[in-house]
Amino acid sequence: MDPMIEVLAWLAIVVGVGSAAYVAIDVWLRGNRLQMPIMEVVWPVTALYLGPLAVLWYGRWRVRRGEEHPNRSMPVATALAVSHCGAGCTIGDILGSWLVFLTGLTIAGLALWPELGIDFLFAFGLGIVFQYLTIAPMRGLSPRDGLVAALKADTLSLIAFEVGLFAWMIATQLVLFPEHLHPDEATFWFMMQIGMALGFLTAYPVNWWLVRNGTKERM
Repeated sequence: MDPMIEVLAWLAIVVGVGSAAYVAIDVWLRGNRLQMPIMEVVWPVTALYLGPLAVLWYGRWRVRRGEEHPNRSMPVATALAVSHCGAGCTIGDILGSWLVFLTGLTIAGLALWPELGIDFLFAFGLGIVFQYLTIAPMRGLSPRDGLVAALKADTLSLIAFEVGLFAWMIATQLVLFPEHLHPDEATFWFMMQIGMALGFLTAYPVNWWLVRNGTKERM
């Protein structure tokens, strides 16, 4: 492993964790609670991979409890919708990656293939939960109707996010680092941060369409 890449990886991780901690402290310790409780999780998780950019967005776009929801522009509303989907994916991918690593699961001698499958299952499940906790209260839906609405709103978005992330993971493990990276290495998580950012980009046009046609709530 190139020592410079390792140093850069640790720097990216420290910046990401520091950014997430800044947002979490502002919400939970400084008492700046948000009007949508699920966003109190979404913002710190988004900062894990977008770092200072997420902190900047948080400062500009957060809505505290008691404040009136502003009428966001379409680009901003779409970015918020992607961040919501991306948070579920991020947590799911972190859990899935560690599970595969700790259990030693492989297919054809590679941990990459079970990791992709388990990551997707975790990400999809958590992503739908995140969307349910947004859409059901906003629309006053029953649990069943809320689940159906969440599936309609976020299924395509989650798939689009994972397409960007998984394409990068495959390229990382098979081309850039053929010796294969593992979750106990800083470079693995640095590559994951880049993959999450790419997932954000691939999910953006899908979320634009979903928000535009009313399938997904305008955040």
